[in-house]
Amino acid sequence: MTAGTKKPAGRVLVVDDEASLRDVLGKILSAEGYEVRNAGNGREALELLAAERFDFLLCDLRMPVMGGLDMLREITARGIPGTVIMMSAFGTVETAVEAMKLGAYDYVSKPFMSDEILMTLRKAAERERLREENASLREEIERAGRPEEILYAARPMEEVVATAGRVKDYDVTVLVTGESGTGKELVARLLHFGGRRRGKPFVAVNCGAIPENLLESELFGHRRGAFTEARADRVGLIEEAGAGTLFLDEIGELPLPLQTKLLRFLQDGEIRRLGEGETRKVDVRLVTATSRDLEGDVASGRFRDDLFYRLNVVRIHIPPLRERREDIPLLARHFLVRCCAKYGKPDMRLSEDAMSALCAHAWRGNVREVKNLMERCALLASGGEITRESLLAVWGGKGAGSRETDPGPVHAVRIPVSPERPDLKAAVRELERQLIRMALERTGGSRPKAAELLGISHPALLYKAKEYGIEG
Repeated sequence: MTAGTKKPAGRVLVVDDEASLRDVLGKILSAEGYEVRNAGNGREALELLAAERFDFLLCDLRMPVMGGLDMLREITARGIPGTVIMMSAFGTVETAVEAMKLGAYDYVSKPFMSDEILMTLRKAAERERLREENASLREEIERAGRPEEILYAARPMEEVVATAGRVKDYDVTVLVTGESGTGKELVARLLHFGGRRRGKPFVAVNCGAIPENLLESELFGHRRGAFTEARADRVGLIEEAGAGTLFLDEIGELPLPLQTKLLRFLQDGEIRRLGEGETRKVDVRLVTATSRDLEGDVASGRFRDDLFYRLNVVRIHIPPLRERREDIPLLARHFLVRCCAKYGKPDMRLSEDAMSALCAHAWRGNVREVKNLMERCALLASGGEITRESLLAVWGGKGAGSRETDPGPVHAVRIPVSPERPDLKAAVRELERQLIRMALERTGGSRPKAAELLGISHPALLYKAKEYGIEG
């Protein structure tokens, strides 16, 4: 559209057997920026509607060959789009009501002032704008609630999706296993949003991201005064998920005392908030996930065997990306297109040699690593095609074209341990503290980047940094 050209207010089809009225309406509407076409009766109008699309239809009630109500019935039956406004000098309340029932937006009595018809069209346009806006918002809300589409080409992922489809409508507990970044939460969301609980809450909790001393209160809730910082009653996340799905990620990180309490909830369907004496019944579907070897944890006494058997009724294992390399091109293209759209960048494509480098990489971070790399490419690469050279420049040369990633310079981490009393928990905490500090120094204090470097979520890093008193 050239500069100074006014955008049409909309396309209007005027249907009336009076040529003089058609002519007058045509002049009034054209002056207001509408594009106007005419028809002398309902049959002529239907022929035009079969070939062209109109935003509005101004239609007389009484016409030869085919009247307005008969035309309206045909429009409704054929699903022809457009807002219909009926006109008549012989209208009654009954005919107006019938027209509205058949799908007309409004009814205007003849004779009418030009302002009246223009106001009716503006109101109709505003209604359509609001309807489209609401539809767009609903779609956006649904997209936010639904899981992203699980993209795959490899047979193992086909089995993952098929298994989820078979159990999605049942309240059986599901244990999703797989390495970090493989998409375990995506499978949990598929189980929830594809099943009968889809209209209810989906609550996701990372058991490794919440400090042990806060985890019980987060899950089960507390009563005011139950502990020093409990200044008000609080509903736990299990209750928040009521009638929906509770997804406990990294369930292997759950401390033993809480394992006992979770087992009791699974057995009885009841919880007790901290500081309360009475129990509460909660109907919730439980899905858990872990990247740990839970059988090994059971054998070592780190995880309760009775809880493990309760959780492991149906197991869905997501293989690492290096074992399903057919998925790499599909995922890379998908994330690149989506990230270009997200940042308003022109579309990019991956050259054959760049794709070969991607397919040869080890992908220790799995799908999450692919997504992060494609986001960097969308932001940093230039031109319409990403070659192997431009990919390496964005990638920093780490691991591209090789099945093993070069770890780069190695920094020694020293953990003081007493030979008389080797405290494993204290050693692990000290290791975490040092690694978090190292990652923050490496990323110039950027916590999101540090979390990515450490292979944990941003909330998990925030919790741990707060726990260890690391300010930045």
